[in-house]
Amino acid sequence: MASTVCLSKPSPHAKFPIAIAAVLALYLLGRVIEVLPFSTPSTPIIALEVFSALAFALAHGARHYGLRGIAVFAGLCLVIGNALENLGILTGFPFGRYEFLPLMGPQFLHVPILLGLAYVGMAYVSWTIARLILGATGTRIAGVQLITLPLLASFVMTAWDFAQDPVWSTLLHAWRWDNGGIWFGVPPSNFAGWLLTVFLIYSAFAWYLRYTPDARPQPLAPQWGSSILFYALCAGGNVLQLVKTQPALTVADPAGRLWRTASILQASALVSVFVMGSFALLACLHMPKTGLREKQNPFAASI
Repeated sequence: MASTVCLSKPSPHAKFPIAIAAVLALYLLGRVIEVLPFSTPSTPIIALEVFSALAFALAHGARHYGLRGIAVFAGLCLVIGNALENLGILTGFPFGRYEFLPLMGPQFLHVPILLGLAYVGMAYVSWTIARLILGATGTRIAGVQLITLPLLASFVMTAWDFAQDPVWSTLLHAWRWDNGGIWFGVPPSNFAGWLLTVFLIYSAFAWYLRYTPDARPQPLAPQWGSSILFYALCAGGNVLQLVKTQPALTVADPAGRLWRTASILQASALVSVFVMGSFALLACLHMPKTGLREKQNPFAASI
């Protein structure tokens, strides 16, 4: 008599950690390719990093907010981010006077498409880091958190730009600041502009969550650690740039001021370790305990 063996299909919860791990691996691959001896800055490498971050945000965000909620978050990033970037290029407000160069790829109006998409990935990861630090992991955003959560998330994301803007502008020439600036060719107005832009994005999303019950976070198997790991990989990728030999010892910003290449990379690494690293560590320390099922699966609990 032939016996029948029933094989159950893996549940969506079982597949999710694998999908997230694959996305993290793709992002890490992009950061490693950057520093290979034969590698030169290119749009495809940037695209790999941007699309992997975007995929992470959409997958992880759908788990917390549903498809509608993460679509709203992505829409806010694209609309507000692109609007203020275009305004900045045309008027100098709020970032300062600058322009994007061919390395960033095709543009929509005056802003590279990849930059608009980059807002979604890093904004989501930074938002999640801030949620953990403030303990805003429940099913509601209300009261003082309507202000403190967007504000802290804005600083978490601006720390990312503070670490890498001099590398991508002054060193790699992905964009150019017309008059240079005191932070290795980047003006302080850029970071004020970043704080304003992402604060508007986060505030809009926080109020959306406040008044849209079906968009509130879902607590089941939240996989908090994967967002911390992604943010840490961003910081680690900046540190990794120190290992690559640079073609020039110094580089000039558009104002004609010379900067040591090593100093730019070292400053990026220091900010990544001590500022971004501090945010990641705080998020890790405040990460809520997972459920019993996740505790029995170390891989799932870690991501």
